[in-house]
Amino acid sequence: MRFDLWWTGLATILTCTGVAPGQAPPRPQRDMQRVATESWQSEEAKCLSNVRQLTSPSMGLLKSGEAYFSPDGRMVIFQATPAGDPYYQIYTLKLDDEGRAIPDSLLRVSTGAGECTCAYYRPDGKKIIFASSHLDPRLEKDPRPSETGGYRGRDGKYQWPFNDHMDIFEADVDGRNRRRLTDAPGYDAECAYSPDGRHIVFASNRTGDVEIYVMDADGRNARRITNAPGYDGGPFFSPDGARIIYRSDRRGDGNMQIFTNSLDGTDEKALTKNEHLNWCPFWHPSGRFIVFTEGDHTAMPPTYDLLLMRADGSQRTRITSYPGFDGLPVFSPDGKRLMWTSKRGPDNTAQVFVADFTPPKGF
Repeated sequence: MRFDLWWTGLATILTCTGVAPGQAPPRPQRDMQRVATESWQSEEAKCLSNVRQLTSPSMGLLKSGEAYFSPDGRMVIFQATPAGDPYYQIYTLKLDDEGRAIPDSLLRVSTGAGECTCAYYRPDGKKIIFASSHLDPRLEKDPRPSETGGYRGRDGKYQWPFNDHMDIFEADVDGRNRRRLTDAPGYDAECAYSPDGRHIVFASNRTGDVEIYVMDADGRNARRITNAPGYDGGPFFSPDGARIIYRSDRRGDGNMQIFTNSLDGTDEKALTKNEHLNWCPFWHPSGRFIVFTEGDHTAMPPTYDLLLMRADGSQRTRITSYPGFDGLPVFSPDGKRLMWTSKRGPDNTAQVFVADFTPPKGF
């Protein structure tokens, strides 16, 4: 999964300034008792404006995240845990002309059974895909079976299970006419369409290690892209469809690094190489740069923030300064808005936020 994480005590005050290739943006010393709200908001205003919250517990969603725009930018699809349920389901939500949520448009598009993750719109806007375990035979006796295997990051601060009954499904945008696309033994999830809608990239542990695969949009002809030890996941196609981007824990140290690769898997390039958790990368529609999350566990307390970097990994630039969790960022199809998961709301639950986006100088 890309979102089911657990965060504690995250704090930082940061800047939206570029740095040399390979360097992490500077982290000033900070005393959170003296960090004024106006301070981090003014730093973020260099890149982000008109920040608004799209989801909230008042909608019956205890926590929400990993949201993606529809091709026309008028809807979002995301995962959320409804009240009384510990597992994620998939929802859609319509946006008004100002990019704010229309609350009465909330619609669950998954079955309500099992657990779900990683939803995405087809480029023509007529279909969605998401991963779900609603066909898990254990559900006949236990509506919420526990999982024992999975990934545990550094110090156990973030973790998620690999449900062996998780498969990828296609459906209409309202959740009807569901069709199963994968049926290999093991975990199949973390899926996204190619720009032309002809292929789907996803993560699977069907061979024992979680690797990146590409299959035809109808689920046929799955082919493996990565072949190195370590958890490879969270893949997306580049805007021109020529490459994919993903993150991997190749060193087995609980941190992740970001890679790009050709569609035949023969041209892998590392974009990060540091002691941080680098994850959930997503391309700007221009293809010139990438947004991602950096988790710094050398900081006390640990921090999770949104950064930009060029497509070659250079000019790492911090764009969020909230003293708490920010992660799972994505751009709108026109590149004018940034949407992400944050705990910056008044109730400190993980929810979906969106802001108008202005690229910093050099991007």
